[in-house]
Amino acid sequence: MSNSRVSTWSGIRNKLENEYLCPTLRGHIQYFVTRYSKSADHEGRAAIRMDGVEVLRSNHYTYFENVWTKFHHLRSTTLKDCDSAKEAINQAHAFALEQGTFDQKVFYEAFGIFDNQSIEKSLVSENPLVRIFALLDRRLGKRRLLALEESMEQELDWVRAFYVIRMQAEGLIEANNI
Repeated sequence: MSNSRVSTWSGIRNKLENEYLCPTLRGHIQYFVTRYSKSADHEGRAAIRMDGVEVLRSNHYTYFENVWTKFHHLRSTTLKDCDSAKEAINQAHAFALEQGTFDQKVFYEAFGIFDNQSIEKSLVSENPLVRIFALLDRRLGKRRLLALEESMEQELDWVRAFYVIRMQAEGLIEANNI
């Protein structure tokens, strides 16, 4: 567990790809975040690549659209009270993340959570990005990886994809067993 604060994208990427990433995936997994300076609000996108192919990607606009749509749905149905606006927005953000959408800020926040807690806590985090970082972490050994198989049946598809990538990299399943 690290208590250091990494404030630059290159520092975060270096920790994810070199310090934390399991040896069998080093050079294969790349983390990507960019901001578009020419866009009106300088928003961008984030992705996790395997051998140059984006396995997971999202951007601010898709994330915001999911949050906004879910927020309005909650406000018009189950959470109509004024006091529940904060609850509705929190649920909407959680829903958007469960859909596999996020922006750079959410990606950075997930790294901050992951970087400052144990691998055990990260594996059961409410944040799916934190769980992905944990699944790819060198501190997660083969025995523990195998023990996660049953819980992976309940996992989000896009998180489970990283479990499969890790299992294949460790030689615990064949590449055609996806």
